Amino acid sequence: MTDAFQDGPTVTVAITDIAHKGDGVAVFETEAGEKRIFVGGALPGETVRIGISGEGVNERGRVVEVVEGSHDRVEPACPVYDRCGGCSLQHWDQTPYLAWKRAQVRAAFADRGLDVEVAEIVATGPASRRRAVIAVQRRTGAPVAGFRERLSHTVVDGSDCLVISPRIRAGLPKLVALSHLLTFGAKGAIFTVLDTETGLDVSVGDATLAPDRRQQALSLALELGLARFSIGREIVVEAHAPVIRFGGIAVMPPPGGFIQAVAEAEEAMAKLVEVAVEAALAARPKRAKGPPRVADLFAGCGTFSLRLARLAQVHAVESERGALDALSFAARHTQGLKPVSVEVRDLYRRPLMGKELAFDAVVIDPPRDGAAPQFKELAKSSVPVIVAISCNPATLARDARYLVDAGWTMGEVTPIDQFLWSHHVEAVVVFTKG
Repeated sequence: MTDAFQDGPTVTVAITDIAHKGDGVAVFETEAGEKRIFVGGALPGETVRIGISGEGVNERGRVVEVVEGSHDRVEPACPVYDRCGGCSLQHWDQTPYLAWKRAQVRAAFADRGLDVEVAEIVATGPASRRRAVIAVQRRTGAPVAGFRERLSHTVVDGSDCLVISPRIRAGLPKLVALSHLLTFGAKGAIFTVLDTETGLDVSVGDATLAPDRRQQALSLALELGLARFSIGREIVVEAHAPVIRFGGIAVMPPPGGFIQAVAEAEEAMAKLVEVAVEAALAARPKRAKGPPRVADLFAGCGTFSLRLARLAQVHAVESERGALDALSFAARHTQGLKPVSVEVRDLYRRPLMGKELAFDAVVIDPPRDGAAPQFKELAKSSVPVIVAISCNPATLARDARYLVDAGWTMGEVTPIDQFLWSHHVEAVVVFTKG
């Protein structure tokens, strides 16, 4: 608990629900009338004494004492759980926790007037996060590597983190060692760390490396055994090409490139995508002209494109040139794949339209903000099958509404708990024409 919560007023409240960001919800009477406040660390049905910090829309509560606890409360295993902002629901037993995430997906679609079938959630385990964004911050003493404290810019030591892979956790002191050569502000330097087959791939943001320290940083990165070390997208040294595999196909992602955080979650998404695309290709008219073609929009480094290239020709569209270069290189150097074409394109400003959408299936996996411009164009198309993947059920439901209103049939939504003990949840859904 931060000093702000300790120094503020306290009040005893009943928790009625869990809000969409994982905080408990308390409604209670004050002299000014009824107040609703979000309470971190609380569970439905509990009575808790809370400290209050902030004002107005920024007012938040934090549990000071559990007066009457829930039967679903468990002891968090992480020693810094009460402060670290990386996890928000580690104090909740797995069964109700997963049920809540599943319900969040259903609620997001209900908010858009869509009654959907939601499959059982795909769970993931601890120590599975192969990609993590780590902050390194200088304090009075030694620098600290870890994650931001709740509602603060202060960095909490991540040495005992239960979510990141063992190799990333063991690599935190290496980030601290490198930080001594960097210049960065009070909020700290940001290290994007990817656990690859050949070692840790480390890219630093919000920091600079003076030219006279470059050789020292290069030598230190080699001494620390990093596969690659970059400042932003500029590679300082690459001892070994970092390798990630998508469905067994080797890919060398660009520095800091987007990769699904948990391999197990990626496999679950990919399986759903492949099954849907295979069904679309099986239903393809026998008299259809030309070979089967699939579009992968927001394709990244080829998470789905490379797998699908075993089934059909693939057109991969992505705004990041480096990601497409990695995808294209992997496709060219893998036997047994059908042709893969790539296109650098901002699908927010220039969505694929009309005749450009002549595909047997489209896979679309946009960022958290969704992809309203592209979904509006897809709604006008005659693509037989669309598979949508999202890390934000709210924007997925918004974009699904465009397709449903245009006559598309929405299938079952499958939630995936890629971000363990957080409020985030992935979802995959298939739409069919007619």
